[in-house]
Amino acid sequence: MFELDQDTLVTCAADGIYSAHLSDRWSIGHVPNGGYLLAVVMSALRHALPAPDPLAINAHYLRPGTPGPAEVHVEVVKLGRRFSTAAARLVQGGKESLRVLATYGDLSAMEGPTFADAAPPQLGKPPREAPRREPGGMTIRERFDLELDPATTGFLRGERAEHAEIRGWLRFADGRPHDVHALGLIADAFPPAIFQKVEPGWVPTLELTVHVRARPRSPWLAGVFRTRIAQHGLIEEDGELWDQDGTLVAMSRQLALPPRPI
Repeated sequence: MFELDQDTLVTCAADGIYSAHLSDRWSIGHVPNGGYLLAVVMSALRHALPAPDPLAINAHYLRPGTPGPAEVHVEVVKLGRRFSTAAARLVQGGKESLRVLATYGDLSAMEGPTFADAAPPQLGKPPREAPRREPGGMTIRERFDLELDPATTGFLRGERAEHAEIRGWLRFADGRPHDVHALGLIADAFPPAIFQKVEPGWVPTLELTVHVRARPRSPWLAGVFRTRIAQHGLIEEDGELWDQDGTLVAMSRQLALPPRPI
């Protein structure tokens, strides 16, 4: 079993309640990554809903999670022929850490016009060997192979860029294939684009929205993430994830707080 599948395993404890155990292998400092918490919740949602693909996921982070026992409480809001919707809460110690509303469907059955006024980031081919990992007190870095575009790595040298943008290739370090339920985690696994403007650190997420557009089919995904506005202590970030064949697989937007020391 791959690491993510081990660490997002849930078991049905009662009607609508799933038991889980949050791992410390996906953390920033001592805090589990928000995308990882979302992956745990989506593991429960995939059990509760018959449709195979999450289409729209909206996650609100109420407090940081901690490694250890947790529960996911799922409420099925609608079971439809094309789309199903459920709400879920991640609970630890009787307190809610994360609330999610998600709509599921079947991407293989979707039909309609196709138009894209967008293109994958210009990155060249993904690396043949696993890229070197930089230290930094983040166990989540050990879970992925990440090759950033050198033009967007100035923050690693303490430099500031004109635009807050991060581009690069990413895959699971243990060879796990990408799937639709991991895209929320992957969208939150790249370094935040705001690092190009301010000192890096832990960037707490307030809200994360992910739109799944296709099932990923390649070992590497190309990601591009941009922050245009930081204002009143809040940061927005827009992201895209592309398959190696140039197919857009997911879009994300999140609202976060400025970086703080790890």
